[in-house]
Amino acid sequence: MPEKSRIAPLAYQNEGFLKSPDGRVLRLLSEYMEPLSRFRHEQIQDTVVFFGSARFGSREAADRKFAAAKGEANPRLRSQLEQDLKLAQAAVDMARYYEDARRLAFLLTKWAMDIPARRRRFVVTTGGGPGIMEAANLGASEAGGKTIGFNIKLPFEQEPNPYITPSLNFEFHYFFMRKFWFAYLAKGLVIFPGGFGTMDELFEILTLAQTEKLAKKILVVIYGKEYWNKIVNFQSFVDTGAISAKDLDLFSFVDTPEEAFEQLKNGLTKHHLGGIKRHGETLPEIAKTRL
Repeated sequence: MPEKSRIAPLAYQNEGFLKSPDGRVLRLLSEYMEPLSRFRHEQIQDTVVFFGSARFGSREAADRKFAAAKGEANPRLRSQLEQDLKLAQAAVDMARYYEDARRLAFLLTKWAMDIPARRRRFVVTTGGGPGIMEAANLGASEAGGKTIGFNIKLPFEQEPNPYITPSLNFEFHYFFMRKFWFAYLAKGLVIFPGGFGTMDELFEILTLAQTEKLAKKILVVIYGKEYWNKIVNFQSFVDTGAISAKDLDLFSFVDTPEEAFEQLKNGLTKHHLGGIKRHGETLPEIAKTRL
């Protein structure tokens, strides 16, 4: 019998190969097949994705930050103190979006859990991190539903928030595979105020919709008209001929959790549930997603 040390490792157990450039295709397939397996096991049919800043926390956390900035006694440049107070006040102002995301995720999850279907519908999904992502996962968990987090492995080690359903907590290496799963199961997209990452995710979905690369209707709801009108002049795209006027119909603005919920509920019912339930009628059987 040969010595154990002379037995070659099986290819799929060869860690050096799997982490090498030659093993990249297997790593990519893993980030497709492993989530697919879990979604099937958890009976996830489709999702509603919440995007927004990782930096906008709860009102309680923002109040603590502001109090700390005001109470700072260490000698420093006056301009630095003023800047810290300005940012702390901004955190307080933006905290309302955390609370609104939490409320909307709660309303959406409660409604989705009552849909008569064999698989879970419109599961709240986020990037898995803090801020708006945490708020949406928290709201969904408070409603008693499953909730998904697509975290990404980064140099500064973004930690997944504690409100993600453990069996639906994912860690990705490749950004584009993470984006694939954001788009593939999504029937709705809610864009809360955010930065570069949020804008990237918004415009990618809008581009796919504009160029008719989506095989389904994804409702795009942009939350916080005042914020977004400061950041992006959407009408200017039309006025300069960069997009057509009908492209503005690819999304809508909302300003309250209740308004957002009604738009999502009505749109998801119309496009993905085969009509509105009335007078005790049952919804038609849900078609299986093309996984």
